[in-house]
Amino acid sequence: MWMTPKRSKMEVDESRVFRTEWTQRYLVVEPPEGEGALCLVCRRLVVATRERDVRRHYEAEHDYYERYVAEGERAALVERLRQGELPVVAPLTPEERAARAGLGLARLLALKGRGWGEGDFVYQCMEVMLRDVLPEHVSVLDGIDLSPEVTRQRVLNINKNLRSQLFDRAKDFKAYSLALDDQAFVAYENYLLVFVRGVGQDLEVQEELLTIINLTRHFSVGALMAAILEALQTAGLSLQRMVGLTTTHTLRMIGENSGLVSYMREKAVSPNCWNVIHYSGFLHLELLSSYDVDVNQIINTISEWIVLIKTRGVRRPEFQALLTESESEHGERVNGRCLNNWLRRGKTLKLVFSLRKEIEAFLVSIGATTVHFTDKQWLCDFGFLVDIMDHLRELSELLRVSKVFAAAAFDHICTFEVKLNLLQRHIEEKNLTHFAAFREVVDELKQHLKEDQKIFDPDRYQVVICRLQKEFERHFKDLRFIKKDLELFANPFNFKPEYAPISVRVELTKLQANTNLWNEYRVKDLGQFYAGLSAESYPIIKGVACKVASLFDSNEICEKAFSYLTRNQHTLSQPLTDEHLHALFRIATTEIEPHWDDLVRGRNESNP
Repeated sequence: MWMTPKRSKMEVDESRVFRTEWTQRYLVVEPPEGEGALCLVCRRLVVATRERDVRRHYEAEHDYYERYVAEGERAALVERLRQGELPVVAPLTPEERAARAGLGLARLLALKGRGWGEGDFVYQCMEVMLRDVLPEHVSVLDGIDLSPEVTRQRVLNINKNLRSQLFDRAKDFKAYSLALDDQAFVAYENYLLVFVRGVGQDLEVQEELLTIINLTRHFSVGALMAAILEALQTAGLSLQRMVGLTTTHTLRMIGENSGLVSYMREKAVSPNCWNVIHYSGFLHLELLSSYDVDVNQIINTISEWIVLIKTRGVRRPEFQALLTESESEHGERVNGRCLNNWLRRGKTLKLVFSLRKEIEAFLVSIGATTVHFTDKQWLCDFGFLVDIMDHLRELSELLRVSKVFAAAAFDHICTFEVKLNLLQRHIEEKNLTHFAAFREVVDELKQHLKEDQKIFDPDRYQVVICRLQKEFERHFKDLRFIKKDLELFANPFNFKPEYAPISVRVELTKLQANTNLWNEYRVKDLGQFYAGLSAESYPIIKGVACKVASLFDSNEICEKAFSYLTRNQHTLSQPLTDEHLHALFRIATTEIEPHWDDLVRGRNESNP
């Protein structure tokens, strides 16, 4: 990973140096004193000359000028601004204001997972409210069309706008990674979500949905690979810039000879490509692990209980907290796979465990079987599963924290592996200090069994923990391969140069001897520090910083998509084209703000 980067591919200019292309893109010029960027519109000085600072100023203050898109038109605008002539910003017409309101409502409906037809209901609500509160303003609703057809088209237009912005930013990515999630569609199993994490010149991280691929139409791995390559080509992303690949643990993804990862790595092998770093199991960590630790099919049994409670025990007050959490996660519909995946989260299992006495009484009252509550082995397995999944939940929550870089995420994984070693020793010694639920079950069983009667077999649970350890080793082995690189990236001033690769030792020694950089490192976060590091003085370190920063450090965006699906099953189960589904998930997961002026202008020109 620490090879000398090819300057044509990875080396970037000094991140704090003004770049001439910003003049037309962001309407700024280099000030006479040479520090910062001077805005031609408001004449304010953007002090920190990093592209993200200049872009944020432009998007926040002068987004109106995005309507000047043609090259000649843009150049003429810059010349007028240089001469002090500010184009008159025409106020929005009533029709444009109505279009803007309709677009905003369409986006809100998409974010909340509401159907296209609910726009009419929203319109009726606003009409009733205005008629009673502001009757003189009821007429403002006349130009707002919230019919299903128009709302559907507006959602598609918003998606196109967001997609265009992503592609514009992708052109500037110095390195990027992909996340492939084929387990988000717990109710359908026929779509692959492809996310991209890219890093620009100033190390600003961008995580977005790249595309959604229908697995029914792209059943073979070869067809799937072709669809991903097409999406990358459309976005202007070459394989030469791809650094990492994080996937689920399914055979479709990680099959030794026929998995998608093998195909992607084979395709990416060329003299100009970096070795692609792959790690699986990072997405939906609970799903990866619970299959290994659920030794008695406990999740399936509890899922059956929840279905009975939702259908026959709704009025029981002791179950209201459980039902409320269930509905907040996946709505009122009872879906077996959604229930199973929801139960595999440690917090949920703890809640069910705390209600086990009430559940037993409920099952007796409706005449259902309660054989599991008299099965010593099953109860011990239940307590053990609750505790292990709770430990995994803590790790999963740490991995949901984004923008911390892969080095911090890998530290959490290594720490958890040390914790597994400790748990295994404790089980061997029958020490249940870190197994609260398991210990509670054992204490209850001791009251009903003879003293010399064996309650649980430690070997049974040691095998489970050992299996879990092997899974972690297998799924994160590539991160171990670059462990030294991650440590150097996270702690460049504490890393001994003699342990660093030969190609980076000179730069590292020079870096550690620079007092100014040491002071910056102490007061800034890693991203800010490496963004301000000179690529001319430290080309290798800067290049590798871009690559490490582009690795997915959390599963936040995948969890966002997963939650959106499970909360809105009813809407998403309606007949939807792939294009509409793509639009909904992009709007639900993006951090990019739509260019409303462009959308309004596009609406006036052609589409609603």
